[in-house]
Amino acid sequence: VATLLHDAAMNPAEVVKQRMQMYNSPYQRVTDCVRAVWCNEGAGAFYRSYTTQLTMNIPFQAIHFMAYESLQEHLNPHRQYNPSSHMVAGACAGAIAAAATTPLDVCKTLLNTQEALALNTNISGHITGMAHAFRTVYRVGGLAAYFRGVQARVIYQMPSTAIAWSVYEFFKYILTKRKEERKTLEY
Repeated sequence: VATLLHDAAMNPAEVVKQRMQMYNSPYQRVTDCVRAVWCNEGAGAFYRSYTTQLTMNIPFQAIHFMAYESLQEHLNPHRQYNPSSHMVAGACAGAIAAAATTPLDVCKTLLNTQEALALNTNISGHITGMAHAFRTVYRVGGLAAYFRGVQARVIYQMPSTAIAWSVYEFFKYILTKRKEERKTLEY
């Protein structure tokens, strides 16, 4: 549910970011891009890639959480506040999830960018849907193409997830500690 809500809020920002990052983008400012997309394509354009985003993010988050919990079971079986175990487990969980979902990310990127090399090998000239993207990626580069950029994706996710889990566990520890202190003062 958190991923559904997160992606619903962030998908419009992703659309704007990608359009501004494109080579020869006509947009100089975020507001120009938002206005042009809204006027020319309507509100639906901000959510056109929502299901594609979910197709990648739901498996990523599921793997990420399961890996973190499993690693915590081994690194910190008593579940005490331990910043180093939270960072290591968070970084490793992010790496596992990133590596496992790289094929989905490759296909999502192809859908969003409609890369010329893939389009040149595609008879219809336009790639639509994840199944079509999966077939095109395989046709262009074989099995190895699904894992292009896996190292960069893992390297990007490791510090991100290590920091996120460390901050989460820190606030959980502080809030729990304060709650326990209040209970002690009440007695």
